Amino acid sequence: MEKNTILAIVLSVAVVLGFYFIQGIFSPPKPDGAAGRSESQGSSVSAAPAADSLSGIPDSREAGINPAVSAVRPEDEAADAPAENIPAAEQRVIINTDLLTVTLSNAGGDIVSWKLKGHNDGGEPVEMVLAGDTEPHSFTVAFGDQNARPVDSLFHVRRLSDYSVEFYRDFTFASEASPGRFTLTKRYDFKPNEFMFELTISLDGGHSVSGFNFKTDNSTGISGAAYTLGIGPQIGPSFEKLDQRYEYRQYITYTNGKRRLEKINNERPNVINSRPSWAAIAGKYFTLIAIPYLAQYDMIFSSRPEPGLPSASRLYIIRPPLAASRADDTYRFYLGPKNQESLAIYNNGKNGFNLQDTQLIEAANTKGFLSPLERLLKWMLLMFYRIIPNYGVAIILLTLLVKVVFFPLTKKSSESTLRMQAISPKIKELQAKYKDNPQKMNAEMAALYKKEGYNPLSGCLPMLLQIPIFFAMYNLFNNHFDLRGAMFIPKWIPDLSLPESIYHFSNFRMPFLGWTDLRLLPFIYVGSQLMYGKVTQTPDQQGNSQMKMMLYAMPVIFFFILYDVPSGLLIYWIFSNILTMVQQVAINKYLAPRRAAQAAAAAASEPVIAPKKKKRK
Repeated sequence: MEKNTILAIVLSVAVVLGFYFIQGIFSPPKPDGAAGRSESQGSSVSAAPAADSLSGIPDSREAGINPAVSAVRPEDEAADAPAENIPAAEQRVIINTDLLTVTLSNAGGDIVSWKLKGHNDGGEPVEMVLAGDTEPHSFTVAFGDQNARPVDSLFHVRRLSDYSVEFYRDFTFASEASPGRFTLTKRYDFKPNEFMFELTISLDGGHSVSGFNFKTDNSTGISGAAYTLGIGPQIGPSFEKLDQRYEYRQYITYTNGKRRLEKINNERPNVINSRPSWAAIAGKYFTLIAIPYLAQYDMIFSSRPEPGLPSASRLYIIRPPLAASRADDTYRFYLGPKNQESLAIYNNGKNGFNLQDTQLIEAANTKGFLSPLERLLKWMLLMFYRIIPNYGVAIILLTLLVKVVFFPLTKKSSESTLRMQAISPKIKELQAKYKDNPQKMNAEMAALYKKEGYNPLSGCLPMLLQIPIFFAMYNLFNNHFDLRGAMFIPKWIPDLSLPESIYHFSNFRMPFLGWTDLRLLPFIYVGSQLMYGKVTQTPDQQGNSQMKMMLYAMPVIFFFILYDVPSGLLIYWIFSNILTMVQQVAINKYLAPRRAAQAAAAAASEPVIAPKKKKRK
């Protein structure tokens, strides 16, 4: 039993260390790419690549690409245009709903701010549209592919209602035949109680244009595009870095009922031409989901940085060339929390857009062989939270439930340990008898186990079975949206999804360890683990030097491993140790008569040696 216990503990440590090692290899922070988009100062829009072109291809006109279209610019910038037809200055439009405060600018007709009213970030509403050194502009339109410069001209504004606004402006382009004229319109429609909105982009060339095909370069294999809708450069909330632990970005597409994680290649963008039902940029707790309602379209994800924003996350939706003079394209976007409650309404039709069976919930679900266990634990956690609305208490109740479920195995493990103690003399006898013949010794020990009805692994099974639960709990506490900002104990554990702190080291980082905070829960964990080891230690292990090393060394090792894990996970482990100790005390009382009978039987089986008689002198 001693060797099996040591093997189980060593295996547990190896699995935990391997988990963090593999996570660091396969989910590292994204490397910096090329320089980002520079804010345009002019009002004209060219079909040439912007200065931050992903591929570095020169101006499309210099490269001889698409000679039929040389430039696009607002028609009312002509010298003889009436002054009343020209927007006088930038104009901001604010949309207030029950959930959002959205700010739009007529400079390009873009969204420049998207604040979530019910979710805080440092005491302020979460800002979902982030940028670097320049003002953020998202949901931009560019004539051409993803390398074309977004339109930043001032649009005319038409406020349609409290939840709808329209931006429009006329444009002209020079061609080999005659100038072409068309109107670009961007209409936004919001709903009072939803994180989803609808964007309609219209191109109307009347009798002047027979189609739209603006080319930028051929580096992506795209022959041309009517326009590209760009979303970015980053979704919120604010973060220090994408360390793949406290914050990350996943790029997801959903096609034919299957979810797929997309890879990013900033040097040569990966064009997604499978027309997915939707695409998403998902963070730890929030997500952007795009649903295009087009017959044909391509997509590109990009993490290319820009000045002041080393980690960007962009989605480009490329509209193929149009052979008609008019098009009205509809898109719907979800930009909000990545939780089941907010996303599930787009499966059951109970939403303002009458959407059903979209499976947007797949943007929130985790993948992997432990995901079913994680979902089960999440369901039970929410059940306890409905009973007592405190997630810390819900975690303790969940821990209690897990212990109750595993109690039969724990009891069997203790009985197995007792059985092992009974046959321990016979095992030592076989080890001594066949010490020079390991194969014979193993065969005899297997025969002994079979005769005595003992399974050597039965004592380690409860410990091994809790390893998957530990990892499922880690993922649950690290990603479950409702734990974000969930308070357990005021001023000490204000957020169960983050490590707690009792003192922050200002402008100081502990050498070698990199710690910036003094935490209390890891020390409580070490104390509970040491007490757990003392209570569960069997009499034959008390004099074993190897077991003593495991008893004192393992908690210290785990102290450093678990120092920065979410506080909810440590609460689970601490109370798991406490409940296990209570269980063990009860089991020890239950097994005490059997231990006494076993000790008496062992004493009776020992031969009695009579004292030698003294010789008479």
